[in-house]
Amino acid sequence: MRAFDFAPLLRSSVGFDHVNRLFELANRADDAAPSYPPYNIEKRGEDAYRITMAVAGFKPEELEVTVKENSLLITGKAAEQAVETEVAYLHRGIARRAFERRFELADTVKVVGAELNDGLLHIALKREVPEAKKPRQIPIGSNALGATVIDAQPKAA
Repeated sequence: MRAFDFAPLLRSSVGFDHVNRLFELANRADDAAPSYPPYNIEKRGEDAYRITMAVAGFKPEELEVTVKENSLLITGKAAEQAVETEVAYLHRGIARRAFERRFELADTVKVVGAELNDGLLHIALKREVPEAKKPRQIPIGSNALGATVIDAQPKAA
């Protein structure tokens, strides 16, 4: 019997209620999954989530957040810097390389905002379940199915 690691299921999905879609994501090659830039997915309430991504050195104009259908795409492209003749790096540990990070969102999860603060990109998400998909109480009654009852006996006049 094969043991399953469910960690890949939670790494790049937010608000999923459908297990089969999670398994599809887990079956993708996880070994080739990029680790840059690091990120967190937080649950901040009943229907609120936040993705926090470490993007040190990037300016707001070098980052792009795009939502298309059920996919959230975050890309970063460092702008070309003028060659500084006075600076000689002895160690350059702050990576400013281009990246692309994709998150699959459930049908009911919407992106409500993004902000860059102290080298962290915060993306706010909210689950908005349509009224038609919310659970509702069905009253139990004698005429619940809308059937019309016809008397077999004519009424006396």
